[in-house]
Amino acid sequence: MNDKKLAIIAGMGGLPKVVAAEAKKMGYRVVGIALQPPSDESLKPFVDDFHKMNLGRFGGLISLLKKLSITNAVMAGKVPKDLLYKNKTSVIPDMKAVKLLFSLKNRADDTIMNAVVNELEKNGITLRSTTDFTRNLLVPAEVMTRKKPSKDELKDIEFGWDIAKGMGQLDIGQTVVVKELAVMAVEAIEGTDEAIKRGGSLAEKNAVVVKVSKPRQDLRFDVPVVGIDTLHSMKNVAAKVLALEAGKCIIVDKEKFIKEADNEGIVVVGVRS
Repeated sequence: MNDKKLAIIAGMGGLPKVVAAEAKKMGYRVVGIALQPPSDESLKPFVDDFHKMNLGRFGGLISLLKKLSITNAVMAGKVPKDLLYKNKTSVIPDMKAVKLLFSLKNRADDTIMNAVVNELEKNGITLRSTTDFTRNLLVPAEVMTRKKPSKDELKDIEFGWDIAKGMGQLDIGQTVVVKELAVMAVEAIEGTDEAIKRGGSLAEKNAVVVKVSKPRQDLRFDVPVVGIDTLHSMKNVAAKVLALEAGKCIIVDKEKFIKEADNEGIVVVGVRS
């Protein structure tokens, strides 16, 4: 029996499956815990053991990890923050979650997640960095598509970079949509794809999307991730450039992602500060 266990606390998207596959290669017995909402059961075939947990049952999550004798966990997949304000009938917090929420000075992403990490650690559970299992998916510092950014698009990338880093400093979001050195949209609680749709619609076409890590990004949670849905959002508003912070952003299913970007004429470039 393999005593080397890893729990994947899973949100939505393809990242939990990628992490599961890599963890297995590294010799872990992988336990999937799907947070519902928003995740489904698609992770089940990729793990050795599978459980579902209501997003609000933080005490239940800790109890399950202890019951399974798990001391290492990783968070993977998107959990939209607006679930705190919507779905009040489907997200029912237990007492542990209620106490945690009322103890917070605010409900900024980092504030919430640091409180979660601290509570896990108090219970003997170490939260691992997502990048421990996704290094092959990190964005390189190069143009990844056949098409390269124009001089004007490079100016927009540089302009958008500073705006996005400033947003990250304030713990607002990681993505900004710009056009001709003007901000079309900044990401807030709605998430990257919705920000792209909103900003791209205002730009009408040829918007530049810049996504970065926060200046003090904790790689145990909230690592910037893009996937095929990101490209679809860009395509729907005729956005033309996606600039990602090299070494800090993850592309899920990178080969397919770049192939589709090429097919749509979308530039994808990894940028270092």
